Amino acid sequence: MTNVHLVGGLDIAELTFFAFFLFFLGLVWYLRGEDRREGYPVEDDLHGAEHGGTEPLFFKPPKTFKLPHGRGEITTPTANDRDPMPTNVLPRAWSGEPLDVVGDKLTSGLGPASISQRADYPDLDMHGEPRIVPTRLIHHPVSVHENDVDPRGLPVFGLDGGKAGTVKELWMDRAESCLRYLEVDLPGGAGSVLLPITMAEVSRRGVISDAITGAQFAKVPRTKSPDQVTLLEEEKITAYFGAGYLWATPERAEPLI
Repeated sequence: MTNVHLVGGLDIAELTFFAFFLFFLGLVWYLRGEDRREGYPVEDDLHGAEHGGTEPLFFKPPKTFKLPHGRGEITTPTANDRDPMPTNVLPRAWSGEPLDVVGDKLTSGLGPASISQRADYPDLDMHGEPRIVPTRLIHHPVSVHENDVDPRGLPVFGLDGGKAGTVKELWMDRAESCLRYLEVDLPGGAGSVLLPITMAEVSRRGVISDAITGAQFAKVPRTKSPDQVTLLEEEKITAYFGAGYLWATPERAEPLI
């Protein structure tokens, strides 16, 4: 026999294709149901009404996750809990108008300064110890490569050339073995703040951040502990510097043309 068919006009290639299609369709349906456990609002595309999360075809029952290192449990979804509408904004003249911030825009929590309400405790490594710590707390020797510039002791400048302070310490991610922050000692005994290493340019002349001005370093969100940074504090710090790329100076918020 040179022309074998299983059932009529169906052959092995067609059956394989249909099986793959059904598998892939089921996988998409399963994943779309699972991602709704995260608790983000599910809204109707046409009229914006929230779904209640009770449709069995699209929503899964709540799932409880056991957090590592004795941090308890968390259950999702959160019944589509919504963050309150911001109050530090100017009234809008018409619906759909972009929100304009009242007060300090870099700490407003809106636009490029928006944050996610992460847990207010440090990220931990596999041993249950804080991942990101100053190098002074790391027991094994840590040094900057001889071909790189050690920023400790160098002055820190903002985008306007204003001096913000001096690099006091390096903060390292022990799980990834890389630098995350520079600890900047502010002048006049004003304390220290963390500068994300990804927003700093290090040279032998000093450290320059093109995100904010030298004076704006004084308002960088602080950490509660001098030796730890929590997940929420990391959100606030990076949001502050990130917002500077739009709001650090009036000129940045204006169109180029």
